[in-house]
Amino acid sequence: MTTTHHGYTCSCCEQVHGGLPPAVGFDAPAFWWDHMVGTPGHRLTSDTCVIPDVGLFVRAVLPIHVVDADQDFEWGVWVSQSQASFQQLTASPGDRTTTFGWLSTDLPGYEPSTLELVTTVRPQGRELRPLLEVEPSEHRLSIEQRNGITVARVRELSAPFLPED
Repeated sequence: MTTTHHGYTCSCCEQVHGGLPPAVGFDAPAFWWDHMVGTPGHRLTSDTCVIPDVGLFVRAVLPIHVVDADQDFEWGVWVSQSQASFQQLTASPGDRTTTFGWLSTDLPGYEPSTLELVTTVRPQGRELRPLLEVEPSEHRLSIEQRNGITVARVRELSAPFLPED
């Protein structure tokens, strides 16, 4: 994603859009390392990740309402799943049963780390990634998901992912 004075260039469609980037996503959970590519038993796709002796992960959307704009800001994050939950989400993505998971993405702009925050995974059906809700706590990410953020905070959070003008 690149930015101009009038918007940003989307990394998905390569088009220039006005306003703020609506989402920032991560290609892998924090526990994935490049040397794992091709290692037996290790698998990373755009939606799932398997790291033997570490965990099973699914990609999810963590939405945060932008209170002074007509949009949400979304983090494309990874969440750990038990064997049973992973199988449920991957084999029956239409199943609407919620699951428990640990956030497995370290989001910039938050202290302490967002790694291993308790979450609820809410499936949305076959064509959409699950939604992620952070358990209510005093962590800033939890508070922001409950109460929303401002356009200025979106700029702050997305700045590390945008090239300098």
